[in-house]
Amino acid sequence: MRMIYRLHLSFALLLLCILAITAALIYPLLLDTLVDSQRKELRDQASLLMNISSVSPMMPLQNMDAETFVKSAPLAGNTDAVLFVPGENMVYSTLPSEAAEELMELSKLDIPESGGIWIGKDDQYIVETLTANQGSELERRDITAVLATPLSKIKAMQLALFERLIIILSVGGIVAFLLSMLITRRLVKPLWDLKKELNKVETRRFSEVRLVESGGEIGEVAKAVYDLAGELDKYQRTQKQFFQNASHELKTPLMSIQGYAEGIKDGIFTGEQANKGLNVIVKECERLKKIVTEMILLAKLESEEGIFHMDHVPIQELIKETLERINPLLVNNGLRVEMNGFDSDQACSIYADREKVLQALINILGNAARYAKETIRIQTSADNEGINIEISDDGEGIPEPLLSQLFQRFAKGKNGETGLGLAISRAIVERCHGRISAHNEPGGGAAFVMRFPPL
Repeated sequence: MRMIYRLHLSFALLLLCILAITAALIYPLLLDTLVDSQRKELRDQASLLMNISSVSPMMPLQNMDAETFVKSAPLAGNTDAVLFVPGENMVYSTLPSEAAEELMELSKLDIPESGGIWIGKDDQYIVETLTANQGSELERRDITAVLATPLSKIKAMQLALFERLIIILSVGGIVAFLLSMLITRRLVKPLWDLKKELNKVETRRFSEVRLVESGGEIGEVAKAVYDLAGELDKYQRTQKQFFQNASHELKTPLMSIQGYAEGIKDGIFTGEQANKGLNVIVKECERLKKIVTEMILLAKLESEEGIFHMDHVPIQELIKETLERINPLLVNNGLRVEMNGFDSDQACSIYADREKVLQALINILGNAARYAKETIRIQTSADNEGINIEISDDGEGIPEPLLSQLFQRFAKGKNGETGLGLAISRAIVERCHGRISAHNEPGGGAAFVMRFPPL
């Protein structure tokens, strides 16, 4: 069953449970409320009867005009009353004499304490009794009023009110259910669309994934899936390009090796030509070895754990050692190095793998030495956000088409070697929690910036 149907069914069952519990609680509460209201009304009517039936000491109660009494004290519909003086005849009654006498006897038993319900021959009655002293100061008498009203009338009112309440609750429940369907649909539809986009990711159709428009947490997840698909698509294209470039880089020296080897074997190349061919084979083998070694290193840097040994590395010592290792290349190319920022960075350190960061610096400085005309500049700086090492040259700069893919595998310029050196540098810096970027200087030349987090 789809989620939207499960949500609708769950909410419908919840509404039914709430309605059933509400009905079970309200139905008896209605009866209690109506009975209490009726009792108060009976007490008010009894007080009215007592007020208009004041008996003078000179007038016997049985001489009162019943018809005049009824007109003076009209009772509510379906309400019966008995007015009497204990020990004497009834003053007034709306019941037959037998029923009236039974009520008089019940009044002596204190009906309210036993529930105030009188079970008659044809119905149950709510009974209220009120006794008061009337007459002059010389002759006071206790007069008792007993009022009764059928319980069936209260139950009929209870049922009518309950039916109206059920109708109101049912209409409210239907409206709530319709609103829940609308809200649930708005919540579930983005999830359903997101599932379709994830199916595209599963089948590696990353370029077909679209952004699912939604709000809240679902929108954030949809944005994350869309970004993930973009990164996977980019990675897939990079992998394809990598294999194409790797095939090309490996195929060229292999063809040279194969051509010279077959020529020497078949006797095509002899003497000096054979020696030349053997030298080419040796050089191409060294080139192949270097490419394969760097490919393996790059794969390890990007995937393997435990190959980085992090420690506090002083920047000044790191750069000095890098210059010592690359000094023969600098001297051979007639280049000078300008260094700035060392006075303020005497105590500056980064948390990294010393040997691997040293290799990254050698790769970048070697790249600068190939393209620089006269000068290489090394600038170090530190602030609250991190420590920067910038290496720039005064060469022709980086071609704009190459700038965006400079740190990818086999991306190389005009005089590049394997095209893996900068990719290795990027992997090393990122595994040390840093960032590396490249740009062209306004006055000419390329600049590489490595940024490491502060300690």
